[in-house]
Amino acid sequence: MLGSVAKVRISYKSSDRVAKYADMFSAMGTEPRLRIMQLLLSAHPEGLVVGDIQEELEIPNSTLSHHLDKLRTEELVEVQRQGTFLRYTANTDALQQLLQFLYAECCTRNKAVKPEQIVRICK
Repeated sequence: MLGSVAKVRISYKSSDRVAKYADMFSAMGTEPRLRIMQLLLSAHPEGLVVGDIQEELEIPNSTLSHHLDKLRTEELVEVQRQGTFLRYTANTDALQQLLQFLYAECCTRNKAVKPEQIVRICK
């Protein structure tokens, strides 16, 4: 009986993790948000203030604010106030967890993709 309880707990934990990652992917699932993530990663680790993001991507301020809030809610970006400015940075720890989740499934458990191919793609 105890074994089945442990399996249920593991299942819930796994299910919660999958739901979290699904939400993260969903948050990046629009072109503007993916462009924001790409831009913030290119400016890592310093990040960018909102005005610079807006200027670079030509996204209206209210729309940009909405996209940044969604990315922040899913912990994909971090924000820090600097005087009157908000500086956004990519949360590379969260992105690493997301990539590790995919890597574990595609490259280690069932070997759908060879690990060497992933490294080669990223270079």
